[in-house]
Amino acid sequence: MTYDVIKSILVLLALLVAGGIFLGRVYQLLWANLRLGQRSNPFNHWGERIKGVFIYVAGQFRLFRVLIPGTGHFFIFWGFLILSLTILQAIVEGLLSFANPHFLLPLIGSFGPLALLQDLFAVLVIVAVIYALVVRLFINPKRYLGSHKSQGVMVLMFIFTIMLSLLVMNGIRINLGQDPLHVWRPISTAVGKIFSGAVAGMQEVIKEIAYWTHLGVVLLFLTELPEGKHFHVITSVPAVLLRNLEPHGRLPAAPDLDGQVGVSKIEQFHWRQMFDFYTCTECGRCQDVCPAYASGLPLSPKLLMMELRDNLKERGAALRAHTTTSTTQATLARTLVGDVISESVLWACTTCFACDQECPLFIEHISPIVDMRRFLVIEGRVGTELQDALANLGRYGNSFGQSERMRARWTQPIQPPIKDARREAVEYLWFVGDYASYSPTLTDVTVKTAEVFQKAGLDFGILYDSERNAGNDVRRVGEEGLFEMLVEKNSMALNKCKYQAIVTTDPHTYNTLKNEYPRNGDEPRPVFHYAELLDQLITAGKIKFSKKLGYKVTYHDPCYLGRYNGIYDAPRRVIEATGCELVEMPRHKDGSSCCGAGGGRIWMAEGEIQERPSESRIREAVKLGGVTAFVVACPKDISMFRDAVKTTGNESRLEVKDLIELVHAAL
Repeated sequence: MTYDVIKSILVLLALLVAGGIFLGRVYQLLWANLRLGQRSNPFNHWGERIKGVFIYVAGQFRLFRVLIPGTGHFFIFWGFLILSLTILQAIVEGLLSFANPHFLLPLIGSFGPLALLQDLFAVLVIVAVIYALVVRLFINPKRYLGSHKSQGVMVLMFIFTIMLSLLVMNGIRINLGQDPLHVWRPISTAVGKIFSGAVAGMQEVIKEIAYWTHLGVVLLFLTELPEGKHFHVITSVPAVLLRNLEPHGRLPAAPDLDGQVGVSKIEQFHWRQMFDFYTCTECGRCQDVCPAYASGLPLSPKLLMMELRDNLKERGAALRAHTTTSTTQATLARTLVGDVISESVLWACTTCFACDQECPLFIEHISPIVDMRRFLVIEGRVGTELQDALANLGRYGNSFGQSERMRARWTQPIQPPIKDARREAVEYLWFVGDYASYSPTLTDVTVKTAEVFQKAGLDFGILYDSERNAGNDVRRVGEEGLFEMLVEKNSMALNKCKYQAIVTTDPHTYNTLKNEYPRNGDEPRPVFHYAELLDQLITAGKIKFSKKLGYKVTYHDPCYLGRYNGIYDAPRRVIEATGCELVEMPRHKDGSSCCGAGGGRIWMAEGEIQERPSESRIREAVKLGGVTAFVVACPKDISMFRDAVKTTGNESRLEVKDLIELVHAAL
């Protein structure tokens, strides 16, 4: 039996073994395990979905948010796609070796420009892999902490070996006169010259060693793909294709499984959520931008995904096991919330959306966190402070525990009196919100807002004691029932009023009114954040400033205004219209850092924390040269950052101002 015949047999066997292992593992993960999950909502808007695949998978758009690593990944991704044709050539060549040892696939083996492209990309991939190895082995950034480092290094070495063996194989073929496209392979030609001094027989041996190395590592890589973070090679396209297209600020409805609200077992997640667990690349970009992680709290969005993925694999295997063993019993006895994911991890989240925004593959971290929080709330496993706040919200409609009659007390000195939108028609219904209504440190800002509205000739009114907390943060701590009650009461009050639009100063209220409240008719009345409305009034000439302030200021983008709803330009235009010089924070717009109050964290004990997110944000602002004011557009931000200015000792250097204070002063 000749070598060429043996080669064909061995390639066939290797393909069958590697392909069988790969398909078996994929079947267990993507079919057997995902079938355990709950049904997901139907998918629509296929045009937008397919467009997203081209932009975010083919174009790698989100990866370039971190430029150099993103560029390296781009070359590895496209290099592997382009060079996959050489892998196909190697497989077919091996299978047909018994008939024609030098078989070339049509086009792939005869198209010169493709050969040149493959040659160049092989080098680009090698350079990108070397860079990635240096980052992992020597730089080792914090975002990789907790990732499977050895696995990442192993795969990079696989890719390096595949590329190098290809260049060696092609180079020797050029030496031996076996490559009709040799003029199109300058890199391979240069590599081949390294071996040109060896006799033809020795070069033939080296060529075959390079061939088996090339094909062998490819097949070994194939078997390892489903076992770790590089499974995203398989899952990334469907993950982006089936991504959530709902508004960022709209949480999915609470799962109700046999009367239980929330998720307490891994199989209670929707299968599409489970798919995210497998898609995590462990890149740590989410961890890098997480305010909870940065402040020393136990939450890492990346580790959360990894732990959920591991639990799905282990519990899935145990649930499918035909026989019960001590191992399967121990696996099934582990609780998802408590043993796998600690309660402190879940309560650390501020729901700021930075993790979801940063993920290149649109993995959702907040949705599963809220689903597990919902279970904790039903079980009564909440801290005392949060329990008290929820009790106040249920009884009084606000977290301060104040009477409804006290909600509009701040309006008493205002003349003329603010209209009661329940009794007379208004153009704008101002949904004031809890902090702006009740917090004694914020009522001055609320009064100035009313004065600005009046000076602008705005026809507006409020709900007085009929207003309740809008429920945005109530829902995100997991109290779905209370959220629904607040929505019902507010909707009843709103439906009795005659108005054309809603305006609010609170981004949390803005988000839930805009994205989560039931539609009122076919064309629901618009919801504006006051920054949008001020911008419109200034543009229309209804607000005219009598002086230019001349302050040098910076601006903090609230999470629920910016990342959730894309409102970035309006507040900046208002700041500039008042005559202030705006200096951007290092982290701004969709890269802005959270104040730490969201997701109900403002109602919770801080726990063991190294530095509050608000404090790190103030330190960041203080480093900006000459900036004297830190401008915000959220009542919670006023509370958080004014406190942070004091605790960081920067009261004399930086003043926290609401956007409306600039407008009021300029008028």
